[in-house]
Amino acid sequence: MNREANIINLGKVVSVRGSVVDIQFDENLPPIYSLLHANKGDIVIEVLAQLDVHRVRGIALTPTQGLARGMAVEDTGGPLNAPVGKGILSRMFDVFGNAIDGQAVPVDVQRRSVHRAPPPLARRSTQSEIFETGIKVIDVLVPLERGGKAGLFGGAGVGKTVLLTEMIHNMIGHQEGVSIFCGIGERCREGEELYREMKEAGVLPNMVMIFGQMNEPPGARFRVGHAALTMAEYFRDDEHRDVLLLIDNIFRFIQAGMEVSGLMGQMPSRLGYQPTMGTELSGLEERIANTDTGAITSIQAVYVPADDLTDPAAAHTFSHLSASIVLSRKRASEGLFPSIDPLQSSSKMATPGIVGERHYRLAQEIRRTLAQYEQLKDIIAMLGLEQLSPEDRNVVARARRLERFLTQPFFTTEQFSGLKGKLVSLKDSLDGCERILNDEFKDYPESALYMIGTVDEAKEKVKTAKPDSKDSSEPIAKPAADAEPKAAPEPQQKVEHAADADES
Repeated sequence: MNREANIINLGKVVSVRGSVVDIQFDENLPPIYSLLHANKGDIVIEVLAQLDVHRVRGIALTPTQGLARGMAVEDTGGPLNAPVGKGILSRMFDVFGNAIDGQAVPVDVQRRSVHRAPPPLARRSTQSEIFETGIKVIDVLVPLERGGKAGLFGGAGVGKTVLLTEMIHNMIGHQEGVSIFCGIGERCREGEELYREMKEAGVLPNMVMIFGQMNEPPGARFRVGHAALTMAEYFRDDEHRDVLLLIDNIFRFIQAGMEVSGLMGQMPSRLGYQPTMGTELSGLEERIANTDTGAITSIQAVYVPADDLTDPAAAHTFSHLSASIVLSRKRASEGLFPSIDPLQSSSKMATPGIVGERHYRLAQEIRRTLAQYEQLKDIIAMLGLEQLSPEDRNVVARARRLERFLTQPFFTTEQFSGLKGKLVSLKDSLDGCERILNDEFKDYPESALYMIGTVDEAKEKVKTAKPDSKDSSEPIAKPAADAEPKAAPEPQQKVEHAADADES
């Protein structure tokens, strides 16, 4: 909408340098974040700086082919708007709110500015509630918060998108509210596959997807997160519904901001990042909040450059999250999927007051066991398992069985692994971990606990395996102290095949 109904504010292009466009306005200078149209609306420019009383500098949100000096530019009179309303459900959009699913233009929608302030502290809810995912290692060791923010940290190819897609699959059916998937700078193939999977699962009626693909200009990728949040805020504040906001990938948001900052001529900060990175990330993350009317629960994939968790992009993101799930390349190479590192991952929910005394005690015991095993690995590598004390050998046996029990076959990877996906309740997950820590499964082969759901499936696995392969499973079924050196290669071989299947 124009600021004055009958007056069209026109300017002309002064210079074009890639995505950066300088425009001159002789009368009314558009404010920051105003949207400008050139070439009959084909080229969209967002104002990011006012150079003097007559010139503004903007970043193009679309490719600038065909833009030339002297071309007329029209001020739309407002900022970038996102569509909100019931009409956007089950649809797929781009950053401008255009439907990209090949269907008719959505009806019954309003338009709202993507630049909105976070909810004030007085409106925020102070209750803490656990958000179950059905994934054992997350529910036991890194519980998520309803209305909180969880990050999946990992380098390339360790399974961030697979884990995020599995969470969507597990939670979207039980989630009463609305789910919004925001793809920032990711592949269009992933969006198409997700759309098809959600349609087949019958959960599309309560889902909205919005994408800024990696082939789009940095300005569009930078704003797509804000557009998704505007949609989420409508369902939370106007319809009082809980919203599950899934973002893949928050690093691409920071990267787009870095490109925009470089194009605008700002001096880069550490490792080439923009000097305003902290402010830009906070402006996005602080809008994700739990209020008195509803909650926005967010799960975000965070690409970690070169697996370096001290990278400024990862370090800044850590500070906004209630749960940090770190994926490990080493565990992925061993075939332990999901490849979550339990010792580096953490959650603010993992306290006795929130998860309960038993859950907290068990989680601490699991971490302690895995940490002891980690310390003993060097000794095992140099001297062998036989040189450890009987007590340490028991710790190693427990830790290895826990590691394998905390793996899980995913619904989203059934076609690659050939294993049927499993959804495990928190009660069954805690029960299984407790029984392993109490040495109930010390005489079972490690492979029996690998890629199962509840712990009782290990007994079924051993029963069905024994008649066929009695000789091969005998040595592993002996007490862990004698059998561990011989047992190690067999799970490793099986594990590697599973890794190959999953990674493909």
